Amino acid sequence: MIRAVFFDAAGTLFESREPIGRTYASLARDFGLDVSEEAVAAGFRRAFGAAPGLAFGLGLRHDELRRLERQWWRERVGETFAPIGKFPDFDAYFDALFAHLADPGHWIADVEAAPMLARLKNDGFKLGVISNFDYRLYRILDGLELTRYFDSITISSEAGYAKPRREIYDAALAFGGVTAPDAMHVGDSEHLDFAPAAALGMAAVLIDREDRRAKPLIAGRTARIRSLASIHELARGL
Repeated sequence: MIRAVFFDAAGTLFESREPIGRTYASLARDFGLDVSEEAVAAGFRRAFGAAPGLAFGLGLRHDELRRLERQWWRERVGETFAPIGKFPDFDAYFDALFAHLADPGHWIADVEAAPMLARLKNDGFKLGVISNFDYRLYRILDGLELTRYFDSITISSEAGYAKPRREIYDAALAFGGVTAPDAMHVGDSEHLDFAPAAALGMAAVLIDREDRRAKPLIAGRTARIRSLASIHELARGL
């Protein structure tokens, strides 16, 4: 029986108000580099597709983690623009971009997120987040009024390991005081969320909002869904 439900964050519970490529390109023009949204989006996919996980091992102080998180993102943004063009002042651009995407106003919660989380919470489920996002996630969840629903928030840098490594899932389960068979994980990535959670013995749910099926596709303790509205029923049935 499921006792705890964990969620990925960006792409699952919330998303950016505009495509990330558009945000990067729009701000770039403010800092003297005129580039197209399409070129930036392609550079973003290349940079992040080849990137190491946002995790740096165990035993680091919080101030060191914050520095390493910021440096990780600086490298990815630099790689995004490397084949496109050069900024007059890249550091000024990066500072503005990093702050822009820390603002909850530039993100929007899935319309089903809060009602679904409230139903789960009212029914006694433990709720948690397992995310490869950095420390800005705390501010974003606060701003979107979602933090109140969660008993735990596990981010990769603080866990020391990034998804799909099992260690970040183990850390979240231990933090939540549950074992894998008693837990469900919901995410939008087959590679980072669905497959590792299932391999660990958790019930695994993949959300694909482009899926045209009217009902969840359920196979054993896994499901593929198009809306977070299905989660409450799945948590009671998987």
